[in-house]
Amino acid sequence: MKRFVYINDDETAHDLYCDNRISNRKYTILNFLPKNLWEQFRRLMNQYFLLIACLQLWPLITPVNPASTWGPLIFIFSVSAFKEAWDDYNRYLSDKQANEKDVWVIRDGIRKRIQAQDIHVGNIVWLRENDEVPCDLLLLGTSDPQGICFVETAALDGETDLKTRVLPMACVGLASELLCKIKGVIECPVPDKDIRRFDANLRLFPPFIDNDVCPLTINNTLLQSCYLRNTEWACGVAVYTGNETKLGMSRGIPEPKLTAVDAMIDKLIGAIFLFQIVVVTVLGFAGNIWKDTEGQQQWYVMYPDEEPWYELLVIPLRFELLCSIMIPISIKVSLDLVKSVYAKFIDWDEDMYDHDAQCHSHAANTAISEDLGQVEYILTDKTGTLTENKMIFRKCCISGTFYGSDSGDALRDGVLLNDVINRTPDVLRFLTVMSICNSVVPSKSSIGEITYKAQSQDEDALVTAAAHLNVIFLNRTGNILDVIFNNVIVQYELLDTLEFTSDRKRMSVVVRDSQSGKIFLLTKGADESILPVAGPAQQIRIFSDAVEHYAQSGLRTLCLAWRELNEDEYREWSLMFKEANSTLVDREWKLAEVCQRLEQDLEILGVTAIEDHLQEGVPETIEVLRKAGINFWMLTGDKQSTAIQIALSCNFIAPEPKGQLLLITGRTEDEVLRSLERVLLTMRIASSEPKEVAFVIDGWALEIALRHYKEIFTELADLSKTAICCRVTPSQKAQLVELLKSRDFRTLAIGDGGNDVRMIQQADIGVGISGREGLQAARAADYSIGKFRFLKRLILVHGRYSYNRTAFLSQYSFYKSLLICFIQILFSFISGVSGTSLFNSVSLMAYNIFYTSVPVLLTSVLDKDLKERTVMQHPQILFYCQAGRLLNPSTFAGWFGRSLFHAAVVFLIIIHAYADEKSEMEELSIVALSGCIWLQAFVVAMETNSFTGLQHLAIWGNLAAFYLINCIISLIPSSGMYKIMFRLCRMPSYWITMFLIVAIGMGPVIALKYFRFTYRSNAINILQQAEHSSRHPIFMDLEESSQKDGVISPSSPASQPKSSRSSPFQEPLLSDSPTNSNASRKSRGQAAIDFFQSSQSRLSYARNFKNN
Repeated sequence: MKRFVYINDDETAHDLYCDNRISNRKYTILNFLPKNLWEQFRRLMNQYFLLIACLQLWPLITPVNPASTWGPLIFIFSVSAFKEAWDDYNRYLSDKQANEKDVWVIRDGIRKRIQAQDIHVGNIVWLRENDEVPCDLLLLGTSDPQGICFVETAALDGETDLKTRVLPMACVGLASELLCKIKGVIECPVPDKDIRRFDANLRLFPPFIDNDVCPLTINNTLLQSCYLRNTEWACGVAVYTGNETKLGMSRGIPEPKLTAVDAMIDKLIGAIFLFQIVVVTVLGFAGNIWKDTEGQQQWYVMYPDEEPWYELLVIPLRFELLCSIMIPISIKVSLDLVKSVYAKFIDWDEDMYDHDAQCHSHAANTAISEDLGQVEYILTDKTGTLTENKMIFRKCCISGTFYGSDSGDALRDGVLLNDVINRTPDVLRFLTVMSICNSVVPSKSSIGEITYKAQSQDEDALVTAAAHLNVIFLNRTGNILDVIFNNVIVQYELLDTLEFTSDRKRMSVVVRDSQSGKIFLLTKGADESILPVAGPAQQIRIFSDAVEHYAQSGLRTLCLAWRELNEDEYREWSLMFKEANSTLVDREWKLAEVCQRLEQDLEILGVTAIEDHLQEGVPETIEVLRKAGINFWMLTGDKQSTAIQIALSCNFIAPEPKGQLLLITGRTEDEVLRSLERVLLTMRIASSEPKEVAFVIDGWALEIALRHYKEIFTELADLSKTAICCRVTPSQKAQLVELLKSRDFRTLAIGDGGNDVRMIQQADIGVGISGREGLQAARAADYSIGKFRFLKRLILVHGRYSYNRTAFLSQYSFYKSLLICFIQILFSFISGVSGTSLFNSVSLMAYNIFYTSVPVLLTSVLDKDLKERTVMQHPQILFYCQAGRLLNPSTFAGWFGRSLFHAAVVFLIIIHAYADEKSEMEELSIVALSGCIWLQAFVVAMETNSFTGLQHLAIWGNLAAFYLINCIISLIPSSGMYKIMFRLCRMPSYWITMFLIVAIGMGPVIALKYFRFTYRSNAINILQQAEHSSRHPIFMDLEESSQKDGVISPSSPASQPKSSRSSPFQEPLLSDSPTNSNASRKSRGQAAIDFFQSSQSRLSYARNFKNN
């Protein structure tokens, strides 16, 4: 598919293509209400509550006023709708500002000022320095005589270095006054979101040029949201406008990620729904039996003589409405609210502030904070992620001579300096390739100092090193490259550039020496792409040895080569290159084929070695996270030896004899299969030993393994705590993430460059580093941080706290709903199993929205079971989060049992206390509600680990607010509660009842907690006791206590769990998880009967537990 853009032709474009109006809005005023309601009711749980609310409109079956359900439902929907409306309104304001910005265009041969939204495809747009590009433009002219301009693309790809954009060859030399009259046609592809490619052709109509085809690339474009810098003016023709620009096509709402906690909550809701159906069926059946037997004998119950056909459904439906509150209607809204607060804690964390980049950490995804505490695998890039991406030229090998080996710095090697002074031919050719085989743009300051603007840190290091050796890249003027050597300017004409791609792994330029007229091909690239295309007569062994030697020192290597071309050979190849460069279909593949024809029989000049230091704190961070039971995989495009050395230096793998590296190699399917089977056999044997074993695989072998032997490689991945994958492509990185996710592991991917984006988006959690390669990774990620070392705090502190708080809040939400529901069910046994509600509608609404929600929301978001310093010193306790020890069917069963126990306590006490009194129904209802509020205040207080003034205010202030609100309601004669609260508060029996409810309800729970905390302490309990008894930093050996609690610490040599008990932290204290040797990896230490886990997960648990 392609489109034709006619330059300076307004009429044609108006009908074919959209204007430049930007619209990121999701709604309009007319469709907001129906569309938002449709989106909300697409959720199954909302459909359920809507059905319940509609059933309550049937007076015959509703036990309470419909407002008790409609009120909370409308409130929650209104909150969600308001949030959506507010976000959409902000998008509208942003769009309005961009659409109404003034721009200059050419209309009817004259320059006019219009709004940006009125630009059409084919219009010529005129930009001045520092203007923002309003749409995607093809560059037609600039103020620079050589036809170049500079743009800042930070808003597009995050890269802060200025980029050079050049005029198409057909437009070079056109006078500025002719640009207003220019006519032509652009043949380009339909709009897409690839900001790296623009494969198009340009034909200018006579008299400008004789209708020749001019190929276009992305370097000839100015993309929307970029800024024109260091250029007086530039103009271009609009090729893509509005939402069809590359930036507009890239916009969109990413697919939501489902966390492990959310998945468990959905399963618990399903289980409660099934339980609710059973309860409704049983009670409905019992109610109909009572009505037909006992009910008919009661004089005060008047049943009609003839009952309608649906009479048998009335009582079951009444109980369905009564039991509908088993599923808390507010749980999703509550969790979304607190997760937003957790994300803000990450944004506000000053300990994760990067002073070098002057940026805070940022949580772009507010919905997955608790998943950070359950990470099991971290897949990391190397360059710029583990290293600083500050490239320094250290050593080189030229024609078999090693420079810099003694001093460690080739730039200070006297032998090399002498060879430069003596004009040694091989050395000069080597330095020339370093200097001009790149896309670097030199710029000279006002004081004459030359600086380089490079898109690659490697290129910057090479050009800077060549300049230190007196081969200075002075200027790039159009296609003329000026190089100074010993104060003599040497000019080269740049004929063609063979761009670097991840498949070719090399870059070449074709240049003509202006003095001699000779044509040279200059090439640089990875050893695996350069050495195989060397001339047959050249000995490459010494260069391959040099590459291996430098790689073992952890240095990044590049091979440099050259070849002289004869005129006829170049002319013939140039025609093929131009033809491939003009095609719109498969241009990249055809160009690679043509480039391969020229890049043959090269003369290898030498090898460069560049140093990239590790970031500060990387070894310590990896060591700490390993103690937390997290496994690491390194995915890099670097050479195998370099990656291994970096891995050794950052504690990624242990050196011999503690560690062992197993290599997976091969160029054929049989070789890879034999290597895989050998490594897999060794892994199986080593799994029972304390020795650390890791495997190393390159991109070639990985491609074969994933395509033909995926099952074997998957088993190997299950057994491997550490892996190093070298020479891998971005797509292979994403494949490896998907492989680990398919095995039900929680994955975190971290990187810093555009080649890491696919991996980051594929992982359960994506973390981007705001590095020297720009902000592409950071913008695509769920979280962005400034340095790798911040990952430790992100996981151990924020991830762990978020998981603990979310686990408590979600289970408490179920508890408080089940509590009120069980009281209703118990009341039905003394009300003829009729489905009559004990509580009135106002009380139920206030209970759900205010009395039980506010205290837990405020306390849970601030609660910390351990101090941050303690958590960082003892990373092993992250195991409780990874194993799902705080939220699983076992812990939920405890909360379920607690709610049933508390409901029985409240109901039996108030029934016996008021059995002999002539109490109104509303009075009994308020007493029961008071007992629930008192119990929940003490439950929240008991489950809170760290108190602040705000938390005390939330808990006890809410209790006082309950009495204040009910006293106010009791002043209203028509409320049905007239003076009831005042009468109760004056009665000693009421306060005695509250005391008995709290004492009997909380006594066993507190006693059990004390017993567990004192006599069956786990690692967290011990650390808490140490914190309370000491003001100094705590350093303890938790291995013994971990094994006592049934937890095998990740650092423990034990391979099998001895016992398994639930942590008392934020867990119900009426449940004790029994041992289950076959429990799933996701629920270590959970109940023996785990109906939420698959057999495959249980097997993976046994394997992973043993390895740890």
